[in-house]
Amino acid sequence: MDQFYEEVQEPVSPHGHYFNSSVICSYVFGFLEMAVPIDDSQTIPLLEDVFLPINPRFSSIMIRDQAGKMRWKRVQVNPEEHVKVPRFPECNSAELYDHYFDEYVTRILNERTPQNKPLWEVHLIKYPTSNAAGTIIFKFHHSLGDGYSLMGALLSCLQRTDDPSLPLTFPSRVSSNPQHAKKTMFKKLHSVISSFFSSMLDFGSSVIKAKMIEDDKTPIRSGYEGTKPQHFTLSNISLSLDHIKAIKSNLGVTINDVITGIIFYGIRLYMQEIDYMTRKANSTALVVLNTRNIRGYQSVKEMQKPKVKGLWGNKISFLQIPIPKLDQPKISNPLEFVWNARKQIKRKKHSFSVYLIGLLLDLEMKLRGPEVASKTFYNTLGNCSVLISNMFGPLEQMALANHPVRGVYFAMSGGPQNVNVAIMSYVGELRITLKTLKGFIDEQKFKFCIEKAFDEIFKDAMEIYEIPNKN
Repeated sequence: MDQFYEEVQEPVSPHGHYFNSSVICSYVFGFLEMAVPIDDSQTIPLLEDVFLPINPRFSSIMIRDQAGKMRWKRVQVNPEEHVKVPRFPECNSAELYDHYFDEYVTRILNERTPQNKPLWEVHLIKYPTSNAAGTIIFKFHHSLGDGYSLMGALLSCLQRTDDPSLPLTFPSRVSSNPQHAKKTMFKKLHSVISSFFSSMLDFGSSVIKAKMIEDDKTPIRSGYEGTKPQHFTLSNISLSLDHIKAIKSNLGVTINDVITGIIFYGIRLYMQEIDYMTRKANSTALVVLNTRNIRGYQSVKEMQKPKVKGLWGNKISFLQIPIPKLDQPKISNPLEFVWNARKQIKRKKHSFSVYLIGLLLDLEMKLRGPEVASKTFYNTLGNCSVLISNMFGPLEQMALANHPVRGVYFAMSGGPQNVNVAIMSYVGELRITLKTLKGFIDEQKFKFCIEKAFDEIFKDAMEIYEIPNKN
């Protein structure tokens, strides 16, 4: 045990600086909707024996060394200080508990965790809501790691309900279009040359976007630049994963393409509904990209192996994707949003501009300091209209300490956008979580437009018999 708490001072990564600065303080939230009432008697043993050993950062705080550099320092952890059990007014209505739950989530989205303790919390909501008998919320500071690391750590604490000895499995992310399996040498060479020039173009436009050009003010982007705290609310949409897969198969695209197309079309429908003229507005989405070259999540044992140690952390970048305008001639039907998303994401994923931007930020941090680099990072986020992140969850139902998990979703806080979209699959369901600015975004209308976008895209995709070549 003495060795466990031996002082280790690992340098804080650049992204760790960006997510924990004077201009941005970002968190990742993981929500577990339980099928049975929560028995918290095993909470502390689970945290001590399963959660804390996953990674040293769960037992560390940020300190500044003698050279002025930020480092992770190992400290003694008192798990009881990190567990929050709120008390709601007693009532017999699930709808009232929904209201209390929503108010509580809105509050913790804005609250900062103490910097003198490890940067995580567990919130046990022991009251029933419309969706669950109880809810467990894991709150992680984004400097600890990205969604892959943190949700992977969370999933590693759970077991399959059908057979706990078997590993969790995840949906395939491979395209349904077989045309990409074979490429001639000429096509490969052409692809490399095309990628080089498009990468340089993307890099230049990204720098200009971060420094000079911002999206138009629209019903999803207020352009607020004040310092007053803004309050957000979470809402959820549940879609059938089988329906998403059917669209994917019929259009010859990936699940990610389908989801992005639905979100883009839903956003444009909402903007047009609120202000018709904004159908022509310039709006950009930042799509979070996991830069790890692996599939699925790592188990607790795998995360502790030295050979995969480098997989932990913030291994992410952002793809700047223009949201198609409804007045564009080529956007003649909802399916064009899916094909457009595929074209844009495919091109930008093969672009090395995302790595050049990361190197540029790292250079700025070395030359001008972490606060200046953090402001540049913040402006890059703030000049766009919406942040989109998605993760694929398990295909099997899970349990935590013999508590079956009915639903899983996640959210992020701390960014400058008025709209954040987080997508996660679990068993046969796809959960879209919308974090929207209270008093600015019409939450119910926004949800309706996303659902309408899905219905229209599904209907049109099911009517296709001959797939046009859109790649």
